[in-house]
Amino acid sequence: MPDAIRQIRPVVTAVLLALVGATLGACSGGDFGRTRADMRSDDMHRWLGAEATGSVGLKSSQFQLTDAERQLRDLAYPMIEPPLSRPAWKSVFGDYRALPSPWQQKVVFDRTMYGRTLIDEPHRSHSSRYAQLIEDVRNDITRFEPFFGSAIRVIDLDRKRDATMARVSELSPRERDDAVARMQENSLIIQWVQLCLEQRVSSYRWALERLVIQAPDGMAADADRLIGELAAQTANPPVAAQPPYGRAVVTKG
Repeated sequence: MPDAIRQIRPVVTAVLLALVGATLGACSGGDFGRTRADMRSDDMHRWLGAEATGSVGLKSSQFQLTDAERQLRDLAYPMIEPPLSRPAWKSVFGDYRALPSPWQQKVVFDRTMYGRTLIDEPHRSHSSRYAQLIEDVRNDITRFEPFFGSAIRVIDLDRKRDATMARVSELSPRERDDAVARMQENSLIIQWVQLCLEQRVSSYRWALERLVIQAPDGMAADADRLIGELAAQTANPPVAAQPPYGRAVVTKG
């Protein structure tokens, strides 16, 4: 019997070490909602431009991103990613994923999804649900000015780029196509964020209505005020965003 125990111990030890190693390896990828280190790079959000243009049948630019264009994409991602879209356990490991453009034909916006997730997720009390809603809306309000400030700078530079192309000597067709494609990318990313903000306002209002029905609370007034502030900002963006190329976005709910 002692011999059998001695034979089992190394096996158990190896299994435990493997499990611990796997756990530590996963944790080393990211914590507290931060993106895994192997996913971070200067151009980690470059795909936004290719996704936006590709979804409306346009080619993406091969030009390198400028600092302003990179910042635009970095600030756009948290406003494009739907709130509460990551399960809590995934956020711990810094889950990061590319998102489909709203102009993809199969993408359908459901304004009830945020509210149903907020209500269905385990919470200690209904007050914590109101607190989560208020935090999400406030985060969007906080991100609004930095993003659109960046958008104004990018659009202004693109206007100068467009005016300069007519005076560039020996401009090749490839260079012209890449310049035009980059301006289209930048414009579509701004429109993408604008659309997501409109959708968020709709989702937040649906969620607040259901919370008030299920668990009335004085916090509802604060949430309603913040949603109204975000709605006012969204309705009057510093950069106008028009639906691209006549492609409508389908919504439901």
